[in-house]
Amino acid sequence: MAIERFDVVDLIRTKRDRGALSAEQIDWLVDAYTRGYVGDEQMAAMTMAIFLNGMQREEIRDLTLAMIASGERMNFDALSKLTTDKHSTGGVGDKITLPLAPLVASFGVAVPQLSGRGLGHTGGTLDKLESIPGWRAELSNEEFFAQLESVGSVICAAGAGLAPADKKLYALRDITGTVEAIPLIASSIMSKKIAEGTASLVLDVKFGSGAFLQDPARGRELAETMVALGKDAGVATVALLTNMNVPLGLAIGNANEVQESVEVLAGGGPGDVVELTVALAHEMLTLAGQPDADVEAALRDGRAMDTWRAMISAQGGDPDAALPVAREQHVVTADRDGVLVRQEALPFGIAAWRLGAGRARKEDPVQHAAGIDLHAKPGDTVTKGQPLFTLSADEPERFERALAAVEGAWEIAETGTRFEREPLIADRIA
Repeated sequence: MAIERFDVVDLIRTKRDRGALSAEQIDWLVDAYTRGYVGDEQMAAMTMAIFLNGMQREEIRDLTLAMIASGERMNFDALSKLTTDKHSTGGVGDKITLPLAPLVASFGVAVPQLSGRGLGHTGGTLDKLESIPGWRAELSNEEFFAQLESVGSVICAAGAGLAPADKKLYALRDITGTVEAIPLIASSIMSKKIAEGTASLVLDVKFGSGAFLQDPARGRELAETMVALGKDAGVATVALLTNMNVPLGLAIGNANEVQESVEVLAGGGPGDVVELTVALAHEMLTLAGQPDADVEAALRDGRAMDTWRAMISAQGGDPDAALPVAREQHVVTADRDGVLVRQEALPFGIAAWRLGAGRARKEDPVQHAAGIDLHAKPGDTVTKGQPLFTLSADEPERFERALAAVEGAWEIAETGTRFEREPLIADRIA
């Protein structure tokens, strides 16, 4: 039996006492945990020590590199196109990947979007796309590369071979109250994105009510940490810090978010969804060598829509098929005239989840037609009896708990009340 290089208890004590781990210690720790020598209870103690005491920049870099080294790395050198990718830290109504990937790909750039499923109040890109009849998330490596070459954009499930240490560590963080540790979030996201092999990466880091990290300062810290990790690994990386105090767009769910994405690709859609899609597309195309690309024109003239249709068709989906519709609806109306001045993202995300749009456990099914459609956003003038939002579900008994989630989550002020919308994009970090 091989003698291990380090004692895990010594490493836990080091972090517990606010010390720093060496690159060799971190490499060993990640490898030993991946192969099962370090137990879950020991890694749980380590993640809590990291959560409480943080990590130095060099430690976060070494942790990221060790997680990349735990699995395979993809290589796009054989493609005839440059690659660029985007990652969002997630939020309520965040369907941006859907219109963004085909929009950027319509300029001859390859967008390899390895996406995930939703858990809790934040929706998963794959769950949304599976609303489309026939569409499939699982692709072989051959199909993946062929579609990147021919269509330019792929949104699909990541293979098990990319950063397996992260997959194991993520599941542990989820049940030990250590999800919000910035060193662990940053290394988790960036290990997968760097292992994907993209040449450049744009990060959409959210703060606010419906975000992973609600405090803007913590969001900024995460963005700066991830941009530094990308640059350390030779990946050109930029981050936008964006506001998630209010749901993004008017649709929260799965099928209704696909419908809203198609509206954006057709040259319409809600202003905030269009604004963020265009801003992220500009950043991605600038990193891919096209700083003057007219992305607004590609939405207007149908190029982005053509790429969307090709992308959906290539993965077995029917872009013309009707999307699922829920059997039951419940409309909430304004109780008086006035101005809608507040609409908190998190309660609406939880309500959509309770309607069946999300899952509590990874193995739970998602109801693709369940969700919420907003009819007004903060700053809009409303009249008594006017619909504010519609809840949709297949089982009407879900409405009571969904309504309980949004109780007190919106506010109507007196007519004439001045309202200033917070900027959607708070900052750019490069």
